[in-house]
Amino acid sequence: MKLTILFGGASFEHEISIVSAITLKEKLAGFDLKFVFCDSDHTFYLIEPAKMKAVTFSKGAYKKMPLLTLAQGSFVQKSMFSKIQHNNIVLNLIHGADGEDGTIAALFDFYSVKYIGPRVDACIFSYDKRYTKYLCEAIGVKYVKYEIIHKNEHCNITIPYPFIVKPASLGSSIGVSVVKDESELDYALDVAFEFDDTLIVEPFLEGVKEYNLAGYYANGTMHYSIVEEPKKEEFLDFEKKYMDFSRSEQVLQADVSEELTLRLKTNFEKVYQGLFEGALIRCDFFVFNNEVLLNEINPIPGSMANYLFEDFTASLEELASSLPHSKRPKVTYDYIHSISQAKGK
Repeated sequence: MKLTILFGGASFEHEISIVSAITLKEKLAGFDLKFVFCDSDHTFYLIEPAKMKAVTFSKGAYKKMPLLTLAQGSFVQKSMFSKIQHNNIVLNLIHGADGEDGTIAALFDFYSVKYIGPRVDACIFSYDKRYTKYLCEAIGVKYVKYEIIHKNEHCNITIPYPFIVKPASLGSSIGVSVVKDESELDYALDVAFEFDDTLIVEPFLEGVKEYNLAGYYANGTMHYSIVEEPKKEEFLDFEKKYMDFSRSEQVLQADVSEELTLRLKTNFEKVYQGLFEGALIRCDFFVFNNEVLLNEINPIPGSMANYLFEDFTASLEELASSLPHSKRPKVTYDYIHSISQAKGK
């Protein structure tokens, strides 16, 4: 299978995206892979597979590699006398802004590029945690209660301590704090507001169980990964999650009942259907007081959650064969012609 992996982007998760791309290079060794790097200036570079190493990007060596532009249906590499089209299916592996906020999806839709990843509407509801809560409310999926804080407004939190403060539009646990008492609040708010002007406050649930489930829709069927129970202390901080993105070895199935597995899958399907077609996503659930609560949606999970699938390469091939196609209306200018004829022009 021919596949182009797009990574990088202008976001706080730029380096995490690089780690994910390097991991997938090894995981998808049997594919015909191309790598396209989007730098922080939104310039696209074609990266030699042999140069897919962290130092290529940290030392700026990628800037000597071929520049690419987007054209109808493909990335294009131009030289003085030739033009090469790179029209593989693109795997959107840009975490955070650009990749998960809908920017790249809109660009690909505009240029009719075939891609694996969330479409614009899916990005809207998964990138901003406020809108994820609104989505849950609309589709009947339970969620952790929350409050919203805006920058430069009076902070009036009614959720009792301890609680979690997190930026509304960031992943990878960046800017997230567990606030145990009032003495820790100002610092937690200062940290979170460095990354976003809107914050989410949620109760810290003692004794909560967390389960991760990934999946995708292809050939008329929902396909699920195994259920994972992440091993962690209070929560996965940035450093632990950063290392987590380089996972490639399959993890073990969580010790959960068939009844709970079915409930997780039912909630996952409610989230996915009619919104995330064309993407492989991961939903992170809490189980608290015997209720399944959606914690968050990962529309482009780290290293595509490859470690949750028994045959990840087959899963990607299956998804690539079932991508949605957006239809453009045919422009005929009939309306303008009829007006011109009526005016005798």
